[in-house]
Parts: sequence; C-alpha cells; structure tokens
Amino acid sequence: MIGAGKYDEALTLARRQCGSTAALLIVISGEAGPGFSCQADLDTLLTVPAVLRAVAAHIEADLQKGKL
Repeated sequence: MIGAGKYDEALTLARRQCGSTAALLIVISGEAGPGFSCQADLDTLLTVPAVLRAVAAHIEADLQKGKL
C-alpha cells in the first residue's frame, strides 16, 4: 500500500523521536490488527527487503544460541 497506513501516525512519532529520515513499523497484534507502515524515499525503500532478511537471520541466530 502506498500512502498513509493504519499505523502511519505511530510511525511518524517514532521516526521523529529517533531523528530518522526513514523508518519501518511492523505491528503483529495491534488494536487495528496486524499491519505495517513505512516512511522512506525510494532508494531507502529498495533496501527494506535486504534489511528484513538480515534482521530475520540475526533473530534466528540468537534463537539457536539460546539468547532469546
């Protein structure tokens, strides 16, 4: 979805508080149901799949090491 998502307001607040030019929010179980919101320019947006794969790999490695 391009444009404002159901969690765009929360993401805007988080992005501003972090002083970030881009951010991605993934909500697993929220009041409005699951969803995501992304605020980024096109170049940054194109990196999101690789970033998500790297985060997933990190989580899986921590699980295997018993860190989570």
